[in-house]
Amino acid sequence: MLETSARLLRLLSLLQAHREWSGADLAERLGVTPRTVRRDVDRLRELGYPVNASPGTGGGYQLGAGAALPPLLLDDDEAVAVAVGLRTAAGSGIEGVGETSVGALAKLEQVLPDRLRRRVGALTTFTVPMLRAAESPVDPSVLTELATACRDSERLRFEYRDHGGSATRRTVEPHRLVCTERRWYLVAWDVDRADWRTFRADRIDPRPPHGPRFPPRTPPAEDLAAYVSEGVARRVYAARAVVRLHVPAAEAARVVGPMDGVLEAEGESTCLLRTGAASLDVLVIHVALMGLEFEVVEPQGLEDHVRVLRDRLSRALDRSAQPAPGVPGTCRCHGGIVRRLREGAARRQLS
Repeated sequence: MLETSARLLRLLSLLQAHREWSGADLAERLGVTPRTVRRDVDRLRELGYPVNASPGTGGGYQLGAGAALPPLLLDDDEAVAVAVGLRTAAGSGIEGVGETSVGALAKLEQVLPDRLRRRVGALTTFTVPMLRAAESPVDPSVLTELATACRDSERLRFEYRDHGGSATRRTVEPHRLVCTERRWYLVAWDVDRADWRTFRADRIDPRPPHGPRFPPRTPPAEDLAAYVSEGVARRVYAARAVVRLHVPAAEAARVVGPMDGVLEAEGESTCLLRTGAASLDVLVIHVALMGLEFEVVEPQGLEDHVRVLRDRLSRALDRSAQPAPGVPGTCRCHGGIVRRLREGAARRQLS
């Protein structure tokens, strides 16, 4: 039985590595008769591997595409290449790819022998990919450790550094990893604080051993991406606001990223943006720099800050329009630009 199983694995490896094999070639490689090859091919088909056979002297066996993905066999070099590729994709920031890559990497690294794990580590350490760098890069081994804990519903212990650098010890029940274009976040139930928390993965330093296992909880929101976005773009800030953008939500989404706030479609030509900043003054500049027409929904006090900024910009434009001492007409040639800037500032007036 063991000999048959080993031969099936060898046959599968040959079929995956070569476009088409004749029955005679496979028999010679496996050291069996062509009849045995036919029986083994039938066994592979029963296991879900779509092996196509073409009759005649020029025919042979070829592994085809099936309705579901069967297990793949990788040799050492292929396994290293896949692991390095997954690590690169995990840090690329490509929407929808990073999280999937981490999950696949966790499965692969779980079964990689030590010798191959060292090769993967050397390749990723001593190569520099020309990709858009993440704002706060995370060690892929940390991501796979977090992903594995989420998958296995296993309590996680780690040291966490806040934005000021202070470290605390945390014990959590991890639920999901969420990837934005620039950062990774762990959504987890904080055991000591008895509440859901969002942790930046680049500030997590795992402290094994982990465990025990726990029954999964109902997540804090159905849309975890929106939940994390609101947390990092609004809930953590002292100043919060809701503004109405005078563009459709789809158009606003091209400008407003997950770190800028949470968009909510309101009508065909408007949408709401829930955002936050360290202060209302900073918040006004943050929204104005998006380059979109807007109006304040809440809080009321934000309108006063908009007026202050409007007046300051108007005074700056007035001063810029005046000739510099001893240099007549310094800015008159730019009168049209000044007027357009003034008109743009006026359009953003909210009162």
